[in-house]
Amino acid sequence: MRTTCLGLFCGAAASYNVQPLINHAQQQQHVSRSAAVFMGEQGIVKVGTRGSPLALAQAYETQRRLKEAFPDELGHEGAIEICVIKTTGDMVLDKALKEIGGKGLFTKELDVSLLNGAVDICVHSMKDVPTWLVDGTVLPCNLPREDTRDAFISREGGSLKSLKNGAVIGTASLRRQAQLLAMNPTFTCVNFRGNVQTRLKKLSEGIVDATLLAKAGLNRMNLAEHITEVLDWDMMLPAVAQGAIGIQCRENDQKMLRYLAALNHQDTKVCVDCERAFLAALDGNCRTPIAGQAKLVNGKLEFRGLIAKPDGTVLYKTTASGAPADAVAIGEEAGKELKVKCGNDALAFFGDAEVKPEPKSSVTGVETDGLGGYVKGDYAMDASGKDPGFVATK
Repeated sequence: MRTTCLGLFCGAAASYNVQPLINHAQQQQHVSRSAAVFMGEQGIVKVGTRGSPLALAQAYETQRRLKEAFPDELGHEGAIEICVIKTTGDMVLDKALKEIGGKGLFTKELDVSLLNGAVDICVHSMKDVPTWLVDGTVLPCNLPREDTRDAFISREGGSLKSLKNGAVIGTASLRRQAQLLAMNPTFTCVNFRGNVQTRLKKLSEGIVDATLLAKAGLNRMNLAEHITEVLDWDMMLPAVAQGAIGIQCRENDQKMLRYLAALNHQDTKVCVDCERAFLAALDGNCRTPIAGQAKLVNGKLEFRGLIAKPDGTVLYKTTASGAPADAVAIGEEAGKELKVKCGNDALAFFGDAEVKPEPKSSVTGVETDGLGGYVKGDYAMDASGKDPGFVATK
């Protein structure tokens, strides 16, 4: 696997800087600073992000929150730069995640850029972040969480339960596959990758009968109108940390730690920490059918977890509850409980299964732009890096 940054769009040759929109209501004391930025001075905070529309939306949401929290320090033009970083996971889109190494492929190049000082913070979809962080970095901040549920989207309408026998469902997720096949063993799940817009387009072309996507991403991209049915936890337990945005920085960067402390949403972080502890106890990653969700109810932390055989023939579930201060311990104990149920060898329990290849790939052989989109025809993506719009989480 390649471990170097594949393309940092922040002050390097053959690259670009994505500057925030000019605030025409700047206070007078910032004028000289803005002039300096215009002359090429680096911004105070460089934000690393993947280049998909969803990733950019999350980066610009982070920028907005930083400006609101620190208007004197970060409210002026050029104070915060959005730096687009290409990742291996974004460029290899016609293969299953398992086949090319797992979800660390969506964070590795960001880690490199953070450690070498090319960026100051990195904004992540938390469900893409491995349970271990590279040495020298911390993830002290979660923004307020979006709806964590999965969304069922079908060209035929109706509901997931009414989907015809033998239906082909597009998903790269073994977690979703296992729960779908447990529900109806006649379903066929096939690899279905690309950014949200790409997957919706492939669905409209009839490559599959239906797909499942995180409702959080659809909400953030103003695409919720495509949803056929929202799946409650009883029907489809979501992935660990689904719907959460995390912000990473260097562990000794006191300025960034101060900024991120002001943005952290503690209730979200408590739940995410619990879920990630559950995943870590099971040695889990994107190769494993594991689901886990925590929520705070009347001051108490409630957790639900699930592991399954990839073919849906065996599912083990657990529930736990306790004080929010014990979130990590609650997640760890739940993970250990399920690990015992699968013979204390979770990896052997999961086996080496994978999602079947896409039956008629729209992207195989098509040159990618490295940002989760495509450079040809109807799959071409806007490469400007501009803010694609974000529905603020309440």
